[in-house]
Amino acid sequence: MATFLYRLGRFAFRRRGLVALLWVVVLAVAGGFAASASSAASSNITIPGTEAQKAFELLEDRFPGSSPDGATARVVFKAPDGEKITDPENSAAVGEVVAELAKGDQVQQAVDPFQAQAVSPDQTVAYSQVTYEVSGFELTEESRGELKAAAEDGREAGLTVETGGDAMAAIPQTGAAEVIGVAIAAIVLLITFGSLVAAGLPLLTALVGVGVTVAVITAVTVPFDLNTTTPILATMIGLAVGIDYALFIVSRYRAELAEGREPLEAVGRATGTAGSAVVFAGLTVVIALVGLSVVNIPILTKMGLAAGGSVVLAVLVALTLIPALLGFAGNKVLPRKQRAKAASENASENGSENGGTAPAAVGVKDGAGTRWARFVLRRPVAVLLVSVVGLGLLAVPAKDLQLNLPDDGSQPTSTTQRRAYDLIAEGFGPGTNGPLIVTVDAEDSDDPKAAAGATAEKLQGMDGVAAAMPPTFNKAGDTAMITVIPKSAPSSAATEDLVHDIRAEAGGIAETTGADVLVTGQTAMAIDVSQKMDDALAPYLILVVGLAFLLLIVVFRSILVPLKAALGFLLSVVAALGSVVAVFQWGWLADVFGVEQTGPVMSLMPILMVGLVFGLAMDYEVFLVTRMREAHVHGETPHESVVTGFKLGARVVTAAALIMISVFAGFIGSSESMIKMIGFGLAVAVLFDAFVIRMAVVPAVLALLGKSAWWLPRWLDKVVPNVDVEGEKLQRELNGPAEKAGEREPVAARD
Repeated sequence: MATFLYRLGRFAFRRRGLVALLWVVVLAVAGGFAASASSAASSNITIPGTEAQKAFELLEDRFPGSSPDGATARVVFKAPDGEKITDPENSAAVGEVVAELAKGDQVQQAVDPFQAQAVSPDQTVAYSQVTYEVSGFELTEESRGELKAAAEDGREAGLTVETGGDAMAAIPQTGAAEVIGVAIAAIVLLITFGSLVAAGLPLLTALVGVGVTVAVITAVTVPFDLNTTTPILATMIGLAVGIDYALFIVSRYRAELAEGREPLEAVGRATGTAGSAVVFAGLTVVIALVGLSVVNIPILTKMGLAAGGSVVLAVLVALTLIPALLGFAGNKVLPRKQRAKAASENASENGSENGGTAPAAVGVKDGAGTRWARFVLRRPVAVLLVSVVGLGLLAVPAKDLQLNLPDDGSQPTSTTQRRAYDLIAEGFGPGTNGPLIVTVDAEDSDDPKAAAGATAEKLQGMDGVAAAMPPTFNKAGDTAMITVIPKSAPSSAATEDLVHDIRAEAGGIAETTGADVLVTGQTAMAIDVSQKMDDALAPYLILVVGLAFLLLIVVFRSILVPLKAALGFLLSVVAALGSVVAVFQWGWLADVFGVEQTGPVMSLMPILMVGLVFGLAMDYEVFLVTRMREAHVHGETPHESVVTGFKLGARVVTAAALIMISVFAGFIGSSESMIKMIGFGLAVAVLFDAFVIRMAVVPAVLALLGKSAWWLPRWLDKVVPNVDVEGEKLQRELNGPAEKAGEREPVAARD
């Protein structure tokens, strides 16, 4: 591996113009396809194998033309104080708004609230249900404009008018916050490298990788029915890993230059050593992201594959474009003082032999990383206990984790969607915001109408049901829909219990009437998604952690080091979930993070965060511990190798973690609650994993394990392939001729 990457890096350096041109062409072609493709994204979440999805598909088949997946809007009217919505002037104003809504080009139906009996018992609130022929993200701006204009006409008539439903949904906006995240990353890089060129390279290459990724995703959005959050997630991951991977290669290149090597040789060695770590770190991230497909929820599968693709591109960019750009930059990646000093020393000592291109060797001074490593080695038990107990306390809120899909009730109170939600709850009861659609498949029943009537009567008598509407039949008369209004809010545990109770009664209804009873609707979908997440989490963890564990055995040639890495990840991710619960569910520090509305955590969040954080956590494990492994392979004692790993890698790992935290934290400013939550969760997870697990727990455990940390059974040592991540074979190959010729000191001596 290291030898191949060494040659690849030298090739990219020599043919830097060609390599850079190829990436420009790739970016241009991808951008051209994206510009010519439709970018209409999907907002649908399908959950194959669940009852809610089965019932939804049945409705599509039996009620043709009804557009069950079409967008909906609820236009809610409230009369002025002291008046009723049924007063002649107010009812006339409502009628005019409904008539205006019905004229929309994409509108299938706008229901008059007075005809549909959608008027509150105190006659102060009414709502019109508007259905569209297309999904929310296929609505034109004209249709949304017509909806807003109609609502504004109602307000001008003196009514309070608010609008909710997925017709109001828009493509999530992240705003300037992600730009701030990138700006912070640039500052961290500048402080780390002390050179504008060195700081700019990781940012430039990461943007190239993300640009290609987003362009490709945009081009295939319609053919693959991608969700609106897919490009945002791919951007989030692509930026973070793209900057980090480039950072490690540029950092190693600078170290090789500081040892006195020519730029061409420095690029080859940097790509061969740090590049090997990048490949395996990228593999762990890709495994975690692609593994999301085991959940069998299309939105997660597509998001995972897209984000995995962004990681693959980040690795390819780091291994090819970075060496090429380093060929253009040469010694400019070093701080100005170091370049001037090196040039002066080379001119006086070597004359024109090196042409002033290779800086003189510079020793690596003991820094904060070295001092911290020695502190941990002196007190490993205390550091381990403080770290584990601290993360354990942060993990406590995770036991109160409640899952659900976001709806208008989770929107900020400043939005019209949330105000419409609250008006509905005020006038009709909280359950009206999340009606259940009970489907009666009476195709095999002797008397479909009697079967549907008996079902409606049974539902009306159940605890937790506020109302069961009369059945609505399809044209064939063999299938009916019954709208059930729960007494409780859509996201409450009582509503979830009601769904399970209805499904429990379905068997008895089928025996009596011969009709199959299925429950669907947005609320039932959300409940089924949560259950699907719970059922899939354990198999997903086993698959992803198991595959990555095997991969890390190959990388580190050890059993205990990969085991420690996996256990540390589990601790950091549970602590991160606990923090998400504390902020987004309990409301702790909600104002600080811009959380206007607390509530259940999004159902996709835990498994999505597990997948993303696991891959990213293994990045730090690979980058930091391969330095230790490299030192150990070259003869250092276990304690010395830990110090060496921190001496050579802690500063860069710290910078990488700060960059990832900055990029992820930038997404906390998103207007979309899902993106805000993911950004926060990933930022704190990286904080915990990089600065507590990798910087504290890892050296403490390695200090306690000693030589046994690198133990591998003989039989396994013979089976596991030697991929030479630490570059031992490469160095032997390169140093052999050098030693014979009496050339400069080999890199092994440095380590």
